Amino acid sequence: MTHDGSAPADSPAATRSLAGRTILMSGGSRGIGLAIALRAARDGANIALLAKTDSPHPRLEGTVHTAAEQIEAAGGRALPIVGDVRDDDAITEAVLKTQGEFGGIDIVVNNASVVDLSGSQELTAKKYDLMQDVNVRGTFMLSRTAVPILRESENPHILSLSPPLNITPRWLGAHTGYTLAKYGMTMATLGLAAELADAGIAAHTLWPRTTIATAAVQNLLGGDRVMAASRTPEIYADAAYEVVTRPARSSTGRSLIVEDVLTEAGVTDFARYAAVPGTPDEALYPDIFLD
Repeated sequence: MTHDGSAPADSPAATRSLAGRTILMSGGSRGIGLAIALRAARDGANIALLAKTDSPHPRLEGTVHTAAEQIEAAGGRALPIVGDVRDDDAITEAVLKTQGEFGGIDIVVNNASVVDLSGSQELTAKKYDLMQDVNVRGTFMLSRTAVPILRESENPHILSLSPPLNITPRWLGAHTGYTLAKYGMTMATLGLAAELADAGIAAHTLWPRTTIATAAVQNLLGGDRVMAASRTPEIYADAAYEVVTRPARSSTGRSLIVEDVLTEAGVTDFARYAAVPGTPDEALYPDIFLD
């Protein structure tokens, strides 16, 4: 795919499309999730968002309703669902509403995630539980609840925004609670990939080499300095598009890296993904979990 999200003429994705296909995403009111939704919307996809942000947040831009408006404006069909991925009833309702509105589910995107980089002594029990409930349990429950409907899709995918399992002291010890939660997302996804392989449901994880300019980076990782040394959410969206438009039976159970996926798709220049135009690759801030 090119930097604007379209596929190069010689890319396999050039002949694929998400037109008429249905995505159920956790979160998506802003940031990476919204970028993925908007990329799919340009094809004419249906996108259901299960998200908590019903009204404006003082520190976070966007709500599930403003996201739906942007999806519609981009050419897609949107179904905003106010709910908490920690709530089993909300998950069931979201799956059934999505099926009822659009006739099925083709793709589940596990985007909702809580970040707290505190060390083990500083991390509160409440925040530890929250990360486990949203990141790990939410990924598992949303995915598994959608499986009976995914089985009916011609090209079913589960995609979780989580990192490879890099079991090194550097990352295990950096922020143990958060590491457990993100690796838990990955383990749930890879487990489902193995369990569902015979059904033809692909399940992968996807993670970037550099930080992405989102509210989490702004508020938690380093403010304006790191934001300026990041890439835009569109790079994540283009990579996600490439993954979920591949034939599901072609591969499953992979921990994919954003830049590698795009390189395989024929992208050779990432310069236009820089949050600050003209920032050289070597000046970008590396994301966590990758050596």
